[in-house]
Amino acid sequence: MSQHDQEKVASNSNSVNESGVPTSADPSTHLRRGLRARQVTMIALGGALGSGLLIGTGSALARAGPASIFISYTILGFIVWIVLCSLGEMAAWLPLESGFTGFAARFVDPALGFSLGYTYWFKYIITTPNQLTACALVIQYWVDRDKVNPGVFIAVFLVVIIAINYLGIRFFGEIEFWLSSAKVLTMCGLIILSLVLMLGGGPDHDRKGFRYWKDPGAFKPLYAKGSAGNFLALWSVMVTATFAYLGSELIGVTVGEAQNPRKVIPRAIKLTFWRILFFYVLAVFLIGTLVPYNSQELSFATKQSTGASASPFVVAIIESGISVLPGFINACILIFVFSAANSDLYVATRVLYSLAKEGNSHRIFARTDARGVPVFALGLSSLIACISFLNVASDSRVVFGYFVNLVTLFGLLTWISILVSHIYFVHARRAQGVVERNMAYVAPLGLYGTYFALAFCILIAIFSNFGVFVHVPTRDNPNFDYKTFITGYLGIPLYLVMIFGYKLSMKSKGKTAMTADIYTGKEFIDYEEQQFLERKAA
Repeated sequence: MSQHDQEKVASNSNSVNESGVPTSADPSTHLRRGLRARQVTMIALGGALGSGLLIGTGSALARAGPASIFISYTILGFIVWIVLCSLGEMAAWLPLESGFTGFAARFVDPALGFSLGYTYWFKYIITTPNQLTACALVIQYWVDRDKVNPGVFIAVFLVVIIAINYLGIRFFGEIEFWLSSAKVLTMCGLIILSLVLMLGGGPDHDRKGFRYWKDPGAFKPLYAKGSAGNFLALWSVMVTATFAYLGSELIGVTVGEAQNPRKVIPRAIKLTFWRILFFYVLAVFLIGTLVPYNSQELSFATKQSTGASASPFVVAIIESGISVLPGFINACILIFVFSAANSDLYVATRVLYSLAKEGNSHRIFARTDARGVPVFALGLSSLIACISFLNVASDSRVVFGYFVNLVTLFGLLTWISILVSHIYFVHARRAQGVVERNMAYVAPLGLYGTYFALAFCILIAIFSNFGVFVHVPTRDNPNFDYKTFITGYLGIPLYLVMIFGYKLSMKSKGKTAMTADIYTGKEFIDYEEQQFLERKAA
């Protein structure tokens, strides 16, 4: 172990006071366990629901057909469930304040923790302003940009989410609880309405059933004819489905601030299975029965940037003869993107805090106030979020779009890192004598599921932008789309450069099953859990 690694372990270790009670080496860098069980549960259910599901499914349906989106969302849902189960096993054993970046550093290699932390932070300091811009665009449904500059709404929403994050984890948890509840209720309402419309309960009394699966068809070939075209269309939608599921790992960031995490986290992880099955798989199945992929209204919707006009659910509602709901759906979309902006700033703040806790960023970013808020990490992340004002100018919006495309891959690399960390963790706990019956949660599919999900995620990462190599006459660069290639794949070499650059500069060594640190900090967390249960029983 290098001197740098030893210093980091020492900085994260716990001591025992005169009464024999485990304490932190530096209480001024502690988060507060203020997230209640209901808040963690609701964040797990609704936290990842966003515009990727409500809007992104439209372009996927138009490009590949109903069967393709149903199959891809089902497969990706299974992969995400395995990722979350793997994360849940590690988090239930050792719910670190540094989250899964801490797992990567402790169980695999400090270099992986370094690279994962910075790529994940970079992702969220870009997606936060992107969501703020989406909020301003959604507002244009009611207020034209010629009357009120979008920058005004961006400023208002930015101030609000900074205030929510600054007021402490209890306040943030309560706000996210109600925002997630609204998202869950919205999706439940849309699914029920879609089922009613499918069975002929709409004003048009048209029982659609599986009509559109027959004409124009279940699959829409892409780039080629026949089975090859169907497969390419299916694979292209895998990327869209991946984007829709990104953020599901948010539960792994909250483990350091959850009350009684060893009970709450496994419960939340188990609920994600039903969230994926109901909100994602069932929703895309129903939308595929209501709107044909060659619909003119759907073609128009896919050309919109955001708002109700871009949602395939609104297309289905309008085609069924209902004209009063689009405004309501737009209000719901505003809740979706505002919640996403709020949680994205939270994640960016906590990841920067985690980097500082692990010794990979300036230690000032690990400082917390009396409410347990890492105020300096929040300040820097909020300052960077001001780049959302670039989107007010149309010429800057193009450049910003490239940044968004670049960091989307980082979400997928996060899943890969979590799965690798789980593989190392399982080998470590087995070698160090941890018995499964003494663990709060164990991933149901074990290492077999983890290896399968890891292989699939790597495949998606490598072939996610295969379309850049395909000849498309209508594209600016028909033979090779170099702009999309650069922004779509640059994330992989950046991720690898940070890993190997850290290893060379810090001379860090990878962990073995016996040197992986699965115990430091556990005594203090056990004590916190005991104190919580005693207060609850009193």
